[in-house]
Amino acid sequence: MADINIIELAKDLNLSKSTVSRAFRNNSGINKETKERILARARELNFTPNHHASNLRIQKSNTIAVIVPEIANNFFSKAINGIEQVAKKNGYSVLICLTDDEFEKEVSFVQNLSNGKVDGIIMSVSGEEQDHSYLKMLQKKNIPLVFFDRVYEDIETAKVTTNDYESSFLATEHLLQQGCKRIAYLVVNKNLSIGKTRMQGYLDALDKYGIETDDNLVVDCSNELTQNISILSDTFSKLRPDGVFASVERLAIATYYTCMELNISIPEQVKVIGFSGLEIAPLLNPALSTIIQPAYNMGLEAADVLFKILADDETKADFATRKVVLNSELIQRKSSAVGTM
Repeated sequence: MADINIIELAKDLNLSKSTVSRAFRNNSGINKETKERILARARELNFTPNHHASNLRIQKSNTIAVIVPEIANNFFSKAINGIEQVAKKNGYSVLICLTDDEFEKEVSFVQNLSNGKVDGIIMSVSGEEQDHSYLKMLQKKNIPLVFFDRVYEDIETAKVTTNDYESSFLATEHLLQQGCKRIAYLVVNKNLSIGKTRMQGYLDALDKYGIETDDNLVVDCSNELTQNISILSDTFSKLRPDGVFASVERLAIATYYTCMELNISIPEQVKVIGFSGLEIAPLLNPALSTIIQPAYNMGLEAADVLFKILADDETKADFATRKVVLNSELIQRKSSAVGTM
């Protein structure tokens, strides 16, 4: 019989290429009987694996990239810690890339990383542009991608998120149950996946309690503290909300600064709740009511999924499009306290 390659040997045995490959690498992830059958058939067909060529094809950088909008946000810092723990356990280094919420930077990072600098990418996206073709090149180059927190819905890949809709619904409902009727929803980017999902939770809670939606109370903010204080000062002066739901951490902090400047008392005049993982949230004056995402565990989970995809075994396909949803926790503190309005 003419010389055969590993693909043909696998087909002859009715096994996957990865299973046959494990037999020749003496991998522990294959049972003894299967391994002996593969090696016996290989001897019959005079097949010898070309380890040198195989190594050239699967050259590893032992590095993964983490692309995030920022690290000043406590959420991303904790998530990165979780990712690094799993990477270290797998003998990998982590390259951190900051987009500063700029879509162009995200595209540039992906393009630069797709040339073999990393073996996989974990990313929280920066925007909601329509053209995501730059991500599809990763699939062509066999570089796995895992989204966490912020995702692009049109890209079919593994995703690790939290129950944003339910958390936002419960946070808004909490403010309504404390007597709030004019709740401002603060958002940086309504087009982001989390922005849309969290806003829908807010809107549905208002609807459940028969509160008519006021579009003016959905307040577009920015990533700059000074600009946000200006925006919120205008909002408080003109619209006089009695509750604030901050969809991201920085907007809760901007609310505190604004209320201090305008001599607005929290929670007597306005009650505040927001997504935040700040460890000092209980120490703020008053203590901030928060929705706490399991940031560290999200990092662990995203990295675990990525390394399962990177593993050379038959289960990798099961993880390539896996969807993992973790639960956040609503913590009620004095900033939204009962009986203070």
